[in-house]
Amino acid sequence: MAKTSTKKYFGTVWRRKSSSAVVKLFPKGKWEITVRKWENMISLKEYFGGHAYMIEDVLYPFAVLGPKAAKEFDAEIVVRWWWLMGQAEAIRLWIARWLVKMNEDNRKLLKPYGLLKRDPRIKERKKPGLKKARKSPQWSKR
Repeated sequence: MAKTSTKKYFGTVWRRKSSSAVVKLFPKGKWEITVRKWENMISLKEYFGGHAYMIEDVLYPFAVLGPKAAKEFDAEIVVRWWWLMGQAEAIRLWIARWLVKMNEDNRKLLKPYGLLKRDPRIKERKKPGLKKARKSPQWSKR
């Protein structure tokens, strides 16, 4: 099992689609964001690989508030389930809500960008008699 820090932290769980992110935020850090993949802690850049747009999406709340908001904290993230984009959006939602919790004035800046709202859309289930959720078999007269 991966060793996590025993320092004091703020943490919670956020979800997007079928992904969930458990984030621990440590104050007085050095701006290190690590993600647990299997048993290892790796950097955010390594986890999302060559997908720079996902890293930008995760850090977007800091871009809105400016570079001062990102200083002096570390984060440990455990993501579960599918799809990297859903995981990235779950992490982004957590960061935005944490920034509002730390300073209520940030709410006015983040809300117009839609960063404080959870996107409730999920994959629709397959229905009996259909090929997919809504696609029906081809109709034949005879």
